[in-house]
Amino acid sequence: MSLLKKLKENSSNIKILYVEDDKALLESLSSYLKLIFPYVQTVENGLEGLKKYKEEKFDIVITDIKMPKMDGIKMIEQIRNINVNQEVLITTAFSETDYLTRAIELDVNGYIIKPINFDKLNITLNKVVNRINILFENERYKTKLEEMVEQRTVQNLILEREKIENYEKTLLSLVELVEKRDAYTGGHSQRVAYYSKLIAQYMNFSAKDCNLVYKAGILHDIGKIETPDAVLLNPGKLDNLQFSLIKEHVVTGANLLEKIPMYNELSKIIRQHHERYDGNGYPLGLKEDEVLPLAQIMIVADAFDAMTTNRIYKPRIGLEDALSELSKFSGTQFHPKVAKAAIKVLKNTKFDKNIFQLPSSDMEEKKFAFFFEDQLTSAYNETYLELILVQNKNAEKIKYINLLTFHNFGEYNNKFGWNQGNLFLKKIATILNENYGDSYIFRLKGDDFVVISNSELNLDISIFDDLVAKGGKIVFVKKKSTTTKDIDSLEKLEKFM
Repeated sequence: MSLLKKLKENSSNIKILYVEDDKALLESLSSYLKLIFPYVQTVENGLEGLKKYKEEKFDIVITDIKMPKMDGIKMIEQIRNINVNQEVLITTAFSETDYLTRAIELDVNGYIIKPINFDKLNITLNKVVNRINILFENERYKTKLEEMVEQRTVQNLILEREKIENYEKTLLSLVELVEKRDAYTGGHSQRVAYYSKLIAQYMNFSAKDCNLVYKAGILHDIGKIETPDAVLLNPGKLDNLQFSLIKEHVVTGANLLEKIPMYNELSKIIRQHHERYDGNGYPLGLKEDEVLPLAQIMIVADAFDAMTTNRIYKPRIGLEDALSELSKFSGTQFHPKVAKAAIKVLKNTKFDKNIFQLPSSDMEEKKFAFFFEDQLTSAYNETYLELILVQNKNAEKIKYINLLTFHNFGEYNNKFGWNQGNLFLKKIATILNENYGDSYIFRLKGDDFVVISNSELNLDISIFDDLVAKGGKIVFVKKKSTTTKDIDSLEKLEKFM
């Protein structure tokens, strides 16, 4: 976020008094300030400035020094008598050094050097605005505490607040770490928190409980911090052992949070967010009303988001289908009352259809390569091909498939040996990558290759002529091409072959 945008967002309640006798500068700078601050009052000398200050309350006073009727220094002196903590900035030229000593004595909060550099002005204003906002927040907090308790208790509460803030910062840092390891978890957690709170509000839970289930949603996957990378980063389908390992995140997260007294209730919700109404969930196998009400809500929210978000191995389903699933599994996976409420409250949900787990950067490509790269040729393997086809069924981002089949490859291996056969396959992949590197290149069924692209390719088979000739004409190439419209699985691709 740019400094100017951040400054504007943080200045929604800031009122400015700008005092300047130079009309050209007054007009120029006040116009700029009005782009940032919601309220900017201008006057042309110190006397008018002091009068206006007495009439209204301003968060920041910006003033020139040399002015008629009353200069800026005298005006600041009078303002300081009214409010010793008033934030004051002065506009000054380097030649006005005789005024600066008195300005320093008056504890002026900042200096704006003429001619004005607006980038430096933004930096100065940002510091002052941040300081004001901190003071505002501290004052509100302090006032509230002073109304409740005596000073000794206030000090204890301040210490407790700092401890809570430290806990929250630590936990949010852990969540951020999980998000960096698993991009799906971050967006998923935010959505689960949002859906959970919506459902809880609809079911007339207290504001405290609604906030509690929201926090639980944000942190419900924090236990994945302990999940091995080989499991967490695997974008494919998990085997039984991997699934058992990832299930441990529930217990890990709950155990982590229950050690913090203020998160005891929250940890109980997180421990139960993979239970089922029929008792077939984990880790405790609880059923029906044995599961906490807020956990019942999160179970539904978690499942709803999983259904309506594109995963690499399973494309999202539409809103109506997702709501039908909630109804279908009401009384088995979901508490009937919660499912009924969720169907009503989530019926107008809008989704970002552009959320995918396909790689979108060089680093993500490298992560995918760890799981989906063919070790021999460095092309993608058929597991990734299957995922691409499944994902593409809904996304339709990839439109053309080109199949290259090398026949009689077994005879090539028998004649030249397995090592030469492996080198042959490597060379095929290298040639394809050199000529069609912008496309997805896969090795399929040992000696077949598939090239998938967004635009139609006119594959030139002659690029393999030298390689085929060296095989004594034992190996030849056959090319097929089609669109992905009717091919969304390996099974259909095999039939096409």
